[in-house]
Amino acid sequence: MNLKDFLKDRADFIAIQAGALLLIGFILYLVDFNIYINLFVLEICLLADVGVLALEFVRKCRYYDDVLSKLDGLDKKYLLSEIIGKPGFLDGAILYETLRETNKDMNDEIAKYRAASQEYREYIETWVHEVKTPIASSKLIIENNKNSVTQSIGEEISKIELFVEQALFYSRSNSVEKDYIIKEISLRDVVNGAVKRNAKELINNHVNVELHDLDYDVFCDAKWVGFILEQLIVNAVKYRGKQPRVTVFAEEHPNNICLYVRDNGIGISEKDVPRVFDKGFTGENGRIYGASTGIGLYLCRKLCGKLGLKISLTSVLGQGTTIEIVFPKGKMMMLS
Repeated sequence: MNLKDFLKDRADFIAIQAGALLLIGFILYLVDFNIYINLFVLEICLLADVGVLALEFVRKCRYYDDVLSKLDGLDKKYLLSEIIGKPGFLDGAILYETLRETNKDMNDEIAKYRAASQEYREYIETWVHEVKTPIASSKLIIENNKNSVTQSIGEEISKIELFVEQALFYSRSNSVEKDYIIKEISLRDVVNGAVKRNAKELINNHVNVELHDLDYDVFCDAKWVGFILEQLIVNAVKYRGKQPRVTVFAEEHPNNICLYVRDNGIGISEKDVPRVFDKGFTGENGRIYGASTGIGLYLCRKLCGKLGLKISLTSVLGQGTTIEIVFPKGKMMMLS
């Protein structure tokens, strides 16, 4: 709060007080008081008015400056009413009580939303685990009755399994911090695990996998990183080209370790690249091949953000795509 704004806000009061002083002066003039007495009375009245305004300005200035200072220092602005004190002037006290009441109501609404969100997440997780049982049974039946028909059914069931897994991780993505364990993990072990879990899909589609320069340890959660890599491998298989190849390797830099997943597939058009991580975006490839949900890469970016990682993509249409995941070196990400 500055003096100019304060005086502008109190302009009506100042105008009334000025009019009152003029009226008092005129009355004193009519009763023919001594001129010096008249001036003395007017000076006393003027000083009283200035004193009242000065006191009000100081009180409000101190309070509102303190409020603004605390607001600037808060990451969660809605907590402001919890840390400011009640002011000693009426209009501020009314504003304070209003803010407290609205904040309480907002917290109640947030609590209801969180409860509903948690209930929905628990339902999704239960549903996913229930669905996995008939999927596993179906795959076992197909394995024991191999023919061209069951092979086709098996491929479709694998797609269903992928979507079910996506649904599970998507439901958990808003509370990753409650479901991960940050520890030192081997990039080679995580990559090998992701490749192994997708081995059948890679073999059936004749995709050659090359792994090299992966002997690095990073601090992260193996389960979530493994899921991210699986999404990238599935995409590489889905949009493969002739003589398909997926190369996974890592490079060390002063402050981080970068993991790359590169394919020689159909690539992505230049105009689609900036939007590939947007939720629901399928682009030209999705429209042509009709196999995209627009969730996979979106989920990868969301999970990377939660884990303190960075993910980016470069692609050339007709030549292939490279995805980079950046792991902060040492334990820096544990502190973020």
